[in-house]
Amino acid sequence: MKIKPGAPALLVSLALITLTGCGMNDSSGSSAPSGSADSAEAPLVGTSTSRDAAAAVEKASSELYDLIGVKGKGSESRSGVMECEGKDPATYFKVFHPWSFYPASADQLDEAMERLKAELPKHGWKVVRYEPDTSQNKNLNLTADNTEKKYSVSVVQMKKNDPPKLSLTVVSGCYQVPEGKEVDRF
Repeated sequence: MKIKPGAPALLVSLALITLTGCGMNDSSGSSAPSGSADSAEAPLVGTSTSRDAAAAVEKASSELYDLIGVKGKGSESRSGVMECEGKDPATYFKVFHPWSFYPASADQLDEAMERLKAELPKHGWKVVRYEPDTSQNKNLNLTADNTEKKYSVSVVQMKKNDPPKLSLTVVSGCYQVPEGKEVDRF
């Protein structure tokens, strides 16, 4: 019996890589390209409580679900809170929301990915990666950044899963908790 690595751990890893490696601008106007030394710092989104930021990220996920445009079902999952690298963990945080989309028919996975690739730019997202990964399954990966919202999304097409699915993770830039409040970790 083969043991598969945990999907949640993979999603969080992808989320971290996706956002910290993207070329989004932070509020200081820095536009460090992907892969540069400065690109490891996530952009600053603004001030928010953890709960409000999580609701905003889940709303973005819902909008992505609508862009998929094929019949299917989304998984029921909740967002989580993680630290912003290099920032005070008592004051700054990021939100991630991993979820999956299961099309009504497996042959709709390609259509779903093509629709996302076409529709994301029309809704403020810039597709920065669209290619197979290096896994044995050669899963198609799409990464897109929304510089206005300071979010990033990673989509992995998993055709060989049973059932086949799209695995999505939306990650925010860094939020600062309002003065007098604490970061609520969940």
